[in-house]
Amino acid sequence: MMRDTDYSKWQLWSLVILRVAIGWHFLYEGIVKLLNPNWSSLGYLMDSKGLFEGVFHSIAGNPALLNVMDSINMWGLILIGAGLIVGLFTRIASIAGIALLAFYYLSHPAIIGVSFAMPTEGSYLWVNKNLIELLTLWVIVLFPTWKTIGMDRFLFNKK
Repeated sequence: MMRDTDYSKWQLWSLVILRVAIGWHFLYEGIVKLLNPNWSSLGYLMDSKGLFEGVFHSIAGNPALLNVMDSINMWGLILIGAGLIVGLFTRIASIAGIALLAFYYLSHPAIIGVSFAMPTEGSYLWVNKNLIELLTLWVIVLFPTWKTIGMDRFLFNKK
């Protein structure tokens, strides 16, 4: 079994850079939402298609629930991003990021015949940027670089 100390220098730094890059993406998205007093997920949720569109439309149709979901989304992005960047509670941040990205994917699935009001960067079939980032976070969970480079090293080091 490979230990976290068995990574080559290039492997370790590549995984850390990947973790930090995804963390930056999450953090920046959360900060942009926080700084925009008019931001709401209402339009995104109402644009939902696919198997779970009813769930997402119900959230959008309930102002109190929408407000809670907006706060969870905004602060979740910020906390997940910060955790990934500094390597603090990284496993929890990665799993929370996976859950958040799964909701994004389920809300706007990449399936044939579905078009969304919000433009996309390309044409997707099954695999889109949310799924790729979700799978990348899974790799980060499986290769715990934070045990070597990150605040978790100091927080959870048993040596």
